[in-house]
Amino acid sequence: MLNYLKTFSSFSSNDLQQAKDFYQGKLGIDVSENEMGILTLHLGQGHEVIIYPKINHEPATFTVLNFAVEDVEKAVDGLITAGITFEQYGEPMKTDEKGILHGDSRGPDIAWFKDPAGNILSVLASR
Repeated sequence: MLNYLKTFSSFSSNDLQQAKDFYQGKLGIDVSENEMGILTLHLGQGHEVIIYPKINHEPATFTVLNFAVEDVEKAVDGLITAGITFEQYGEPMKTDEKGILHGDSRGPDIAWFKDPAGNILSVLASR
């Protein structure tokens, strides 16, 4: 059995300064940087995500970070105001003009956007 002290996720970026500006400036997340230049996103309740540099970075083709929110529409409006563009998808995940997939019995309302390195993030309704 694995005996661990803490868990965290990580993903890469090709430009850590852009990542820091985005996560701290546009999303309002507390970001620290260690002596090696690796970023830590402090997400509350002790949760952390590490962003590390990778010269040959390729964005993930899946969502790397989800933000559960009370009101997806309100969160999307606020992020659009901050200059964030939401992804548009067709069937079977058809999003509306703002980029929101309105949930049903199979899942919550959700909207996807990308960080400067092309990593996919989302805001989704907290159920």
